[in-house]
Amino acid sequence: MVSIQTSDERGYRADTSALRYRTEALALAPRSLLIAGEWVEGESGRAFAIDDPSSGGPVQLIADATPSDAMNALQSAHEAMGDMRRLTPRDRACVLRTAAGAIERASEPFAALIAMETGKPLAEAKCEVAAAVEYLEWFAEEAVRIDGRMSPAAYGGVRHLIARKAIGPTLVVSPWNFPLAVAARGVAPALAAGCSVVLRPSNLAPLSASAFARVLSESGVPSGAINFVASTDDHCTDPLLTDPRLRKLTFTGSTTVGRDLLRLAATRMLRVTAELGGQAPFIVFADADLDLAVEGAVIAKTRNGGQACTAANTFLVERDIAEEFTRRLADRLAALQIGPGLDSGVDMGPMISERHRERLDGILSNAIALGATVALNGGSQSGPGYYFSPCLLTDVPAQARVLNEEIFGPIAAVQTFTREKDAVILANSTNQGLAGYVYTSNLGRAMRVAESLEVGMVGINQPRVSFAETPFGGVKQSGYGRSGGTEGLDEYLDVQTVAVRSPAESPGRQWDGNGDWR
Repeated sequence: MVSIQTSDERGYRADTSALRYRTEALALAPRSLLIAGEWVEGESGRAFAIDDPSSGGPVQLIADATPSDAMNALQSAHEAMGDMRRLTPRDRACVLRTAAGAIERASEPFAALIAMETGKPLAEAKCEVAAAVEYLEWFAEEAVRIDGRMSPAAYGGVRHLIARKAIGPTLVVSPWNFPLAVAARGVAPALAAGCSVVLRPSNLAPLSASAFARVLSESGVPSGAINFVASTDDHCTDPLLTDPRLRKLTFTGSTTVGRDLLRLAATRMLRVTAELGGQAPFIVFADADLDLAVEGAVIAKTRNGGQACTAANTFLVERDIAEEFTRRLADRLAALQIGPGLDSGVDMGPMISERHRERLDGILSNAIALGATVALNGGSQSGPGYYFSPCLLTDVPAQARVLNEEIFGPIAAVQTFTREKDAVILANSTNQGLAGYVYTSNLGRAMRVAESLEVGMVGINQPRVSFAETPFGGVKQSGYGRSGGTEGLDEYLDVQTVAVRSPAESPGRQWDGNGDWR
């Protein structure tokens, strides 16, 4: 049976070091909006509470932005583009490195802040802080590598100058599940490219993004070039998408919300990077190192409580080892310690909200009602907080929701296969394609299957696919565009061609428009 830890006073029974940083963590995050270089309360003067998923109680209040506030932030970003253009690539790199250093020095309180607003274990929160630092450092390095080229025209007489320039004011909409790392993944390349930014976080976990905006504003970003608006109004920043001053949208979130934003963006042909949902297959062949595969399965399934777009959705296991794999996975999931993120020894925290937990209950009930076998019983737990213990299903009917939706929680479903091509067919049978995982000792098979998977990223014998130095993104309805890597910077740059005729050279052959060269 999965062990659930509970505690008094909103779930806080943290170790001494975590408690020591709690007050300092809350002090990191301003409770206001950052617009035009000033922290302001917003036009409405209203504020909303951020709940602690570990207890359901409030953590802190933060100003509630209106669409008018968001438009003021866009105006600020628009006006700041002149200052951004005057920054040299080395200046922009210095700003990002300064911010990275500030966050790294405050890594403990930043991690505590993430743990408080998301419920994730402190150890995972520290990994997220490290990832944010990596994104800042990586794009600091890339800022000085924005190159172009010069080439002669094919028929002479002209020199082509190919330049890449900052696209302009950018709206970065970041999610609640990785509130610091994903914000950094969107903002860092924008600043590296020379773009100004409006950062809009999820209203479920905006504190880390608020602290991030503060660090950037104190690290040399020109006044008004980084703006922060948090809001309970789902449509707060929608007007920006139809405003000609906005030149770029970066969105990370659900496919449903992504479609709505893309419809608005399409009215202006706005450049968009969209990282949407995923239903990652986790394929285990009979020749795999089973210990490695089970350990990888636990990480891929329960990272951030399964609330990750790259989380393993369905486990496709070769029939000969399916029973053994299922038994081992059930044992490992049952051994996880679940409790408040700031408690010591916790492996998995709560779900982000009661609404989300109720959705998981519905997915689990649907599978059981259709005849799925329960290999590990779990689900919602009584008491304070939004806890949902892991559960493992086998013999799941094809029509069950658990096989056809992004789960976004610790429900694992095992399906079996006998032939490699059947595993690939099952893996590709979803309309999403963000990540996939393959476990086998046969390198040829690993590469063959990886190339056959309709996903943007594949992990072979390891459960991580996200790195600052590599492109992150998916195919099909998992979105388009890439974050991270050299490709991540390209998303924030326009390409311009300048054709220069040299009077010292022959003009070369010219097309007369009537089908002849002269």
